[in-house]
Amino acid sequence: MEETVVALAGNPNVGKSTVFNALTGLHQHTGNWPGKTVASAEGLCRHGGKAYRLVDLPGTYSLLAHSAEEEVARNFLCFSRPEAVCIVCDATCLERNLNLVLQTLEITPRAAICLNLMDEAKKRKLRIEPARLEALLGVPVMGCTARQKNTPARLFSLLERATEGEENRRSYMPRYPEEIEKALAPVCRVLQKKDCRGLAPRWVALRLLEGDPTLMEELDRHLGPDFRRDAGLFIAMTEAERLLAEGGIPQGELPDRIVATLAGEASRLAAAVVTGEEKSYSAADRRLDKVLTGRRWGIPIMLGLLAVIFWLTISGANLPSALLAKGLFRLQDLLSGALLGLGVPLWLHDALILGVYRVAAWVVSVMLPPMAIFFPLFTLLEDMGYLPRVAYNLDRPLKRCGACGKQALTICMGFGCNAAGVVGCRIIDSPRERLLAILTNSFVPCNGRFPTLVNLILLFFVGTAAGPGQSVLSALLLTGLIRNLRALKDEKKLKQQYVKEGDERQKQIYTNALCAAMRATLILGLAAVIVAGYFSMTVSLTLLVTVLLVSLMTLAFKLYFGKKY
Repeated sequence: MEETVVALAGNPNVGKSTVFNALTGLHQHTGNWPGKTVASAEGLCRHGGKAYRLVDLPGTYSLLAHSAEEEVARNFLCFSRPEAVCIVCDATCLERNLNLVLQTLEITPRAAICLNLMDEAKKRKLRIEPARLEALLGVPVMGCTARQKNTPARLFSLLERATEGEENRRSYMPRYPEEIEKALAPVCRVLQKKDCRGLAPRWVALRLLEGDPTLMEELDRHLGPDFRRDAGLFIAMTEAERLLAEGGIPQGELPDRIVATLAGEASRLAAAVVTGEEKSYSAADRRLDKVLTGRRWGIPIMLGLLAVIFWLTISGANLPSALLAKGLFRLQDLLSGALLGLGVPLWLHDALILGVYRVAAWVVSVMLPPMAIFFPLFTLLEDMGYLPRVAYNLDRPLKRCGACGKQALTICMGFGCNAAGVVGCRIIDSPRERLLAILTNSFVPCNGRFPTLVNLILLFFVGTAAGPGQSVLSALLLTGLIRNLRALKDEKKLKQQYVKEGDERQKQIYTNALCAAMRATLILGLAAVIVAGYFSMTVSLTLLVTVLLVSLMTLAFKLYFGKKY
């Protein structure tokens, strides 16, 4: 009996596994996708003389491949060409789920939508019209509760409608802004004349304009390496990029515009088919998101709120830390007196009281109050739903570093304790990004290391500044260090630096300048000590002046020898 392959897609936690188990029962097996550490599940089921092979895709919110799970789901839908796709949606939050539906319909019209958790939607007094949604999308739609006994029979009927539909079925297709549609037109005209091997030309055109490296590799494997080298396609891509630039859409902003369009379309469709008491709440959340995640106010509000939390943590911990230390060291005196009264040897007394107990008392009094303040405040932000917005705001800058927006949450936790920052990395879906977060979060200055770093900066570099100047100069110093480290990632600057350092003439100039600067350093250091002793100046000011003069002297000698040679 010939098997009909049906892909089962959906967001995480929408009941997709429940639907899969209801249809396949015990006739299923699990494993890993080839080359991926992502679990796969396949199951065989029969109904009405037909055999269906269900492939349970990883739960994903999008097909734009930001994680291994999204990449697996996208590649299976695009390149494995299942006969149909059954998209399981959560009826209680249909707007979020429709984003995946629209992306799937761009790939294939052979789709069916299963609106699960209709009973929960009814409890929340939400009224959903599956028939109206079917009319809008042009694909079969069914509302159900996966755990009900009659659900499998209804699902089989839905799959029959999806697999027996016309090949030229017209499904809903999102319309992008005019600037993007104009850029798509020349590319689509070329792709319609080429063999795309079952892929929708419009979808291929969108992905080519986006330029996702991982998808480009998959397209080359599926379509052949010569597909993108076609002269006609190259001319069309050049024309499309010109049209995007004229429309004020740089290539880096195109994915954001596409995502925004899909989100708007999903919102409009959800508003047309969902009515009920919770509709007003979604509108309020949307207005709040425009402020908290907007380009104008999103970042300033986030920085201000996090600054307040850090200030409350650092400054607010002083009083409870002092009280805790006072109580613990008062107990130390009592314990010391008791041990000495019992005639305990002095070496044992010192080891227990001045060693073990004192260290434990210092650690508890210093570490516990900031953590007791920071983590409850962090949990409050999570309960209020603000942390996902922080991840959204920082997603773009973190992606430029090869990470993802979710790492921002683990970084914030790492400021309280590195252990919590590392353990929290389990929320990151991609194994590569999770490993990167674990390695980098270990370097976050946690509650124990942060005061030490600040004290070192104040002691050796900005100790002479008074009042707020200390914080400002410390921040400037750290900012300069970070900027220098970022410069190391610039390939052009690195290449110039390597060429410069490899030049023999530059090596001689640098060597002579260093020798002269070393002699000047000895003289300046001796003079600085004498001047500091005479005028009773602080050691930090002396070091600062010495370092400044030596730096200027090194630069002067370098210019002198450079001119000489």
